[in-house]
Amino acid sequence: MKSVPRLIRRFISILFLSIFFLLLLNFLLLYFMTKDQTSSRSPYATAQEAARGLIRDGENCALGQDFQEMLREENAWAVFIDNDTHRVIWHTEDLPEDIPMEYSLSEIADLTLGYVRDYPTYVGDGDNGIMVLGYPRDRYWKSMWPTWDYDFIANLPWNILTVMLLNLLSFLILYMVANTGLLKSVNPIVKGIQTLPTGEPVYVREKGVLSELAASINHTSEMLQMQQRQLRRKETARANWIAGVSHDIRTPLSMVMGYAGQLAGDLRLPEEEQKKAQVIVRQSARMKNLINDLNLASKLEYNMQPLARGRENAVALVRQVAVDFINMDIDRRFQIEWTAEESLRACMVDGDRDLLMRAVSNLIQNSINHNEQGCRIYVGVWQEEGSCVIRVEDDGKGASDAQIEKLNHTPHYMVCDTNTTEQRHGLGLLIVRQIAASHGGTVRIGRSSYGGLSVEIVLPVDS
Repeated sequence: MKSVPRLIRRFISILFLSIFFLLLLNFLLLYFMTKDQTSSRSPYATAQEAARGLIRDGENCALGQDFQEMLREENAWAVFIDNDTHRVIWHTEDLPEDIPMEYSLSEIADLTLGYVRDYPTYVGDGDNGIMVLGYPRDRYWKSMWPTWDYDFIANLPWNILTVMLLNLLSFLILYMVANTGLLKSVNPIVKGIQTLPTGEPVYVREKGVLSELAASINHTSEMLQMQQRQLRRKETARANWIAGVSHDIRTPLSMVMGYAGQLAGDLRLPEEEQKKAQVIVRQSARMKNLINDLNLASKLEYNMQPLARGRENAVALVRQVAVDFINMDIDRRFQIEWTAEESLRACMVDGDRDLLMRAVSNLIQNSINHNEQGCRIYVGVWQEEGSCVIRVEDDGKGASDAQIEKLNHTPHYMVCDTNTTEQRHGLGLLIVRQIAASHGGTVRIGRSSYGGLSVEIVLPVDS
């Protein structure tokens, strides 16, 4: 079953895509949230540039106007501490009042690391002194004792990668555990849905998150089984009805044919009456054949006709049927020609001899029935691409394109047709199709190259 693994792969793909887009979103949010909260210049670099930009002339010091303007924009202040005296010898005008003007060595060490009176400070090395920049108390946060183990720093990339992989693995395990119940519920439901078209009974355990769907599948299976039982009963009733009617009609029809035959041969009757009796005999015989065809079609459709399969030579079989019709054509109105290649002596098929002969007989009789003025009938057998092709065609009036289309696509022999004014290529050809289908073959109906109708029975070769 390929659907469940494909569903699992889909879940995992969605999981990884979700993780990727979640990380991407977090990075983007972090970037846009922090870019406006960080200055474009590093305070350490600013302090160093200010120290180098301070101009000292003896006791007098001066800072460039550009640096002073930048400090005002940052709301920062600056002092310059002399190396020798540890005193402030220069400061900006906006220096807070609580900033000391003299520092001990320990205080200088503290301000280089972190704060002066809770103001975050940054220092730069100047000419015989240090420049100290101070920022508002709520501007920066500084870590004053940043000490890290060297091995930790050296292995930091691998540690980060390991942590990320462990997090990913943990997330994947949690995700799969959370979806295990769903997958267990999906598997029987998928099997049930795949089994429904086969007509077999389906029962899916109604448990889990998809219990309602399982109940719907079970209900659908019950409905399908009920419909199948009703359909089988209808089909059995129809087959029995056809068989019963065929049996009940045969006895009175035989009596009609017998009495009509006697009247047709009674020389005491006028010639006109004898002709009428002959018409009754012919039409009764046609009705009898029609009843036999209807009964056979019903049996074939409902698999009530047992097949006596055997290895048969289609060439000999078709030739025998053609010879029988030639012998019955006393007035020679229907000339039958053998069109198969003389080199083809055998074409073996696995089939029921009587049914195959019946199919060929139907095709030849169909040409006779629909060409009362006579025609030539061409019968032959060919072997092509692992198939045995039996072809019967004529040069008669044939059939229209609409009739051929209908014959090729009529789904059932019990089709209502209100056209009773003309003869139809109907039940006989449908029986041929059913016989071919019961042997694993097909039927092709079309126009003959001789101008009439062409019918081909394609059967698999028995190698």
